[in-house]
Amino acid sequence: MAQVGIMIEGQEGLSWDRWRKICLDTDRLGFASLRRSDHFTSLNGRPDQDCIETWISLALAAEWTKNIEIGPMVSPMTFRPPALLARMAAAVDVLAAGRLILGVGAGWNEHEHTEFDIPFYTETQRFDMLEAGIKTIRETWNKSSPKPLRNPIPLLLGGKGVKRTLPLVAREASEWNYSKLDADGYRQRRDLLEQRCRHIGRDPASIRHSVMTGFLVGRNRTELLDDLNEMSPEEVLENRKEAWLVGTPEQIAERMREFGRLGIHLFMLQHWLLDDREALELLAKEVIPAVA
Repeated sequence: MAQVGIMIEGQEGLSWDRWRKICLDTDRLGFASLRRSDHFTSLNGRPDQDCIETWISLALAAEWTKNIEIGPMVSPMTFRPPALLARMAAAVDVLAAGRLILGVGAGWNEHEHTEFDIPFYTETQRFDMLEAGIKTIRETWNKSSPKPLRNPIPLLLGGKGVKRTLPLVAREASEWNYSKLDADGYRQRRDLLEQRCRHIGRDPASIRHSVMTGFLVGRNRTELLDDLNEMSPEEVLENRKEAWLVGTPEQIAERMREFGRLGIHLFMLQHWLLDDREALELLAKEVIPAVA
């Protein structure tokens, strides 16, 4: 049994109108989770594209949706003081009636830090900030009001680093996200994470496992090729069939079931074609029931 969520790369052309439609559609169609990235500008070299602010958009999502889980995937600890991030998260969680998951990370994109005059520290310093920030966030929730409806709010952590990331996931995370559709790599890191959990006396099953990947879905090859014309790199269909979930609903559901047997509970599908409402409808109608 697996769930399906939608991941939006908010820095790549997400406008307020597009976000409203995506919120309404994903909630209505029964997706398990709606998340968005937290960046200040396009990562594809197109700074002219819309890139609406993450936490304001999440506050709106809390109002525009009723059932779906929402959250950032992920908010870098370098962008905001952790106490401020905690207060913002608590407010959105209250507005959403306890549906927020808080994804946090160390930050990785040096260009946007430089472009917007945000200090970009060494990797070690950034991980130190992440660990200290999580502690501050939890303390802030206990000291300030209003408190989150779920106190503490579940934390999402991503990554696969053996030295610091997986031990941090074992200690702090309610969900671990693996950002690549790679069975062998996931299986290896999954086993290491389970070892870390047992080492500190935590039940490994208490951590939800998710994977983030792109997708292309169509009822047949003609529909898939039509979508590729919108995305416009040639031969994407062939080049992405292993790295993404690509194919008919039946083909995508079968690959999901394969990864589900390895331990993946939630598939966060990157919805690159922001105006493609038909793809969301097709996933909801034919893929979600097939993997539930």
